[in-house]
Amino acid sequence: MKHSTDRILTTHVGSLARPSRQLELLFAKERGEAFDAQELESSTRSTVNDIVAQQVENGIDVVCDGEQGKSSFLTYITERLAGFSPSEKQGEDLWVDSRETLAFPEFYDAHRKAREGLIAQPVKLTCTGPVEYVGHEILQREIENVKAAATESSADEVFMTAVSPSDVEGQQPNEFYDSEEAYLYAIADAMHHEYKAIVDSGLILQIDDPRLLTYYISRPDLSVEDCRKWAELRVEALNHALKGLPEDRVRFHTCYGINIGPRVHEMNLADIVDIMLKVNAGAYLFEAGNPRHEHEWKVWEDVDLPEGKILIPGVISHSTPLVEHPELIAQRLLRYTGIVGRENVIGGSDCGFASFAATEQEIHPSIVWAKFANLAEGARIASQELWG
Repeated sequence: MKHSTDRILTTHVGSLARPSRQLELLFAKERGEAFDAQELESSTRSTVNDIVAQQVENGIDVVCDGEQGKSSFLTYITERLAGFSPSEKQGEDLWVDSRETLAFPEFYDAHRKAREGLIAQPVKLTCTGPVEYVGHEILQREIENVKAAATESSADEVFMTAVSPSDVEGQQPNEFYDSEEAYLYAIADAMHHEYKAIVDSGLILQIDDPRLLTYYISRPDLSVEDCRKWAELRVEALNHALKGLPEDRVRFHTCYGINIGPRVHEMNLADIVDIMLKVNAGAYLFEAGNPRHEHEWKVWEDVDLPEGKILIPGVISHSTPLVEHPELIAQRLLRYTGIVGRENVIGGSDCGFASFAATEQEIHPSIVWAKFANLAEGARIASQELWG
C-alpha cells in the first residue's frame, strides 16, 4: 500500500453512481425480473472502464471500480454466500427506533417516504444452513474488470471493497447456528475466501464496516460501554477473517452511513478509536469532513498511531452537496500530517456516494466529480506546503 512519500495521495471510499442502463439491469436482477445476463456483464465492464478513467482524470490516485456491478455495498454478498433462504424476517434497520429517529421522527419519516421505490430492494434472507463462500466466479470477473480498467487508465493503485462479517450478520438473521458468536465466525470463515482472493490478485482490500459505528445509533437501549463490548467481538471476528493476510494490503473503513440529516446522536470517535485500531489493517478510513465530526481530528493527538499505519480521513463529505474549497481540504489534511506525519496521511472521503443502487442519488454525480477535483487540488496545496 502506497504511502504519501513525496506528496499527499488521494482516494475515496468506493461506491459511485451507476449509469441509467446499469441501474435498470441491477434493479431487474434485485427484483427477480427477467434481464439479459450477458448485457449486464458487458455493461459492467464498460461502466467500470468509464468510472476508473473519471477517477484518474479528476486526480484520484488510489481508485476502485465504483462498485458498478453491485446493487449495494451491503447486500451484494448474498449471491456469494450459501446457507441463506428467503424469509419474511427483516434484518437490522438502522432507522427504525434509532437514536436519531426518536429525536427527529418527522424528519426521518418524511425522508423514508421520499425514498420509497428509489432504491433497489433485495430479497430478505435468513441463515438456515452452513455459511459457505460460493462467489469465486463473480469475484474473479470483478477483479479482472477493474484491473483491465486500471491498466487502460494508468491508475497508480487500485483497491476493491468487501463487506465485513459484522454487516453480513446484521442484515441476515440467524436461525441455524447456536449462538451469535458461532454465526459471526462462520461468516468470517466464509468471507476469508473473498478477502484472500482480492489480496492475492494484487489489489488493495478495503473492508467496509459501518456497523462498527452505527450499532450505537441503532440501539438506544445500550450504553457506550455496551456497544464497545459488542464491537470487541466483531473486530476479533474480522481479524479471524483476515488471518494470514498482510496488513499493508488491507485498509479498513467505518462510518455512520448515508444520513443527510441532523446526525446528533452518533458515536464519538474517541469512544471507539482504540477498538478500531485493533483491526489488522494498514490504513483506516473514517468520517472527518462533515461538521458533526470534523473537530475529532484532535482525538489523534492522544492516540499513538502504530508505526507504518496510514490515516485516510474524510476531507470531503457525502452528506452535503456543498463542494469543499481546496484551501479547506488542504487545511484539513495539514491538521493530520501535523500529528502523524505527512507520509502517513492520504486524503479521502467520509463515505461512499452511491452505497445503494438508486434512481436518484443523494449527491448528484456532477457534484461528486467536482468534490474529487477539489480533493486533488487540496492535496496539491497541502503537498506544496509540506514538500515545497
